[in-house]
Amino acid sequence: MTLIEKKPSFASWKLLLIGTASTLIVISGGIVTWKSLKANFFPVDTISIFEKEQKNGLFVIMQNDQFGYINRKGKIVINPQFDKVLAFFEDLALVKVGDKYGYIDKKGQYVIPPQFDNADNKFSDGLAPVKIGDKYGYIDKKGQYVIPPQFDNFSSFSEDLASVKTENKYGYIDKKGQYVIPLKFDFALSFSEELALVKIGDKYGYIDKKGQYIINPQFDFAFSFSEELARVIKDNKYGYIDKKGQYIINPQFDNASDFSEGLARVKTDGKYGYIDKKGQYVVKPQFDKASSFSEGLARVKIDGKYGYIDKKGQYIINPQFDKASSFSEGLARVKTDGKYGYIDKKGQYIINPQFDEAVDFFDGLAAVIIKDDNGSETIGYINKKGKYIYNPQE
Repeated sequence: MTLIEKKPSFASWKLLLIGTASTLIVISGGIVTWKSLKANFFPVDTISIFEKEQKNGLFVIMQNDQFGYINRKGKIVINPQFDKVLAFFEDLALVKVGDKYGYIDKKGQYVIPPQFDNADNKFSDGLAPVKIGDKYGYIDKKGQYVIPPQFDNFSSFSEDLASVKTENKYGYIDKKGQYVIPLKFDFALSFSEELALVKIGDKYGYIDKKGQYIINPQFDFAFSFSEELARVIKDNKYGYIDKKGQYIINPQFDNASDFSEGLARVKTDGKYGYIDKKGQYVVKPQFDKASSFSEGLARVKIDGKYGYIDKKGQYIINPQFDKASSFSEGLARVKTDGKYGYIDKKGQYIINPQFDEAVDFFDGLAAVIIKDDNGSETIGYINKKGKYIYNPQE
């Protein structure tokens, strides 16, 4: 788990608005680059802490090295006062004051005062993991321990069970803290679609909620199930199995993604294409880069330019952009001639290229940056008409 926080190595901050999942973050004051801020604010594991379904209408703002929240109209609803923050999840947000973590509601009131050495923002099935000293336990939304701290590592509850680690082994507990599956695995992930990925020695397999192997450990690497299939790696090739462990698509690809909207992106001989769940090519490998389908379209790159295809592999928007993102909320962020704008699914500009940096729309807003001749950056956020909802220069 990674919190959004100010970095002590930076003397001061520019304005920054980052639209990732449910929270837009605004940071103000000093001189740093957008690239360095993105690199320092969002390590790889940060994305996992945000949940796209949590559209709560609150956005984080930082003033004078303290974080607070504004609403969709740009009005401050929780005054900047916290040293670290995370997005709201199930109406609570994890915050840090000094060296302790606690939880606030949407009025900024402490529901659980700062008292933990570390914590997760995500209450799952009403419980959240917290750390005291070097041990993890689980609390309810009143801050009461349901499961006292005793574990070396944790996962959030998923499908009524949580993976925990003690004495270098993983097992699974229920919401009373009782072991349902004893400590015996070298690694274990949360349950997904009734199965959990586990590791014994150097091989991966899958168990059910009784701890019985449904698919014996046999894969060099594997992933959780998605749309009833799981990616697995055998002898450096990707394939797909069903929940009985049968190969639906034999290992043959140099790279592959989970299925999304019924299709999966795969790579063979340096080119990307798309297969269906029978392993048949729907779109033959031909692209230099490609993304999973989102809102019916996929972003692809060929001959140095990005465009968008449909599920038949037909170009809906011809390759013409220097950079591009997947569609989000009906719009896609694209870059041409050094500036970002936003297009609709016909390839028409809804917001003309004008921004030096930008992020995808989420919950109706997107972060954008404009630099002046002196290199100073103005970072605010816009609505889908391109109108500034927050502009620090106004």
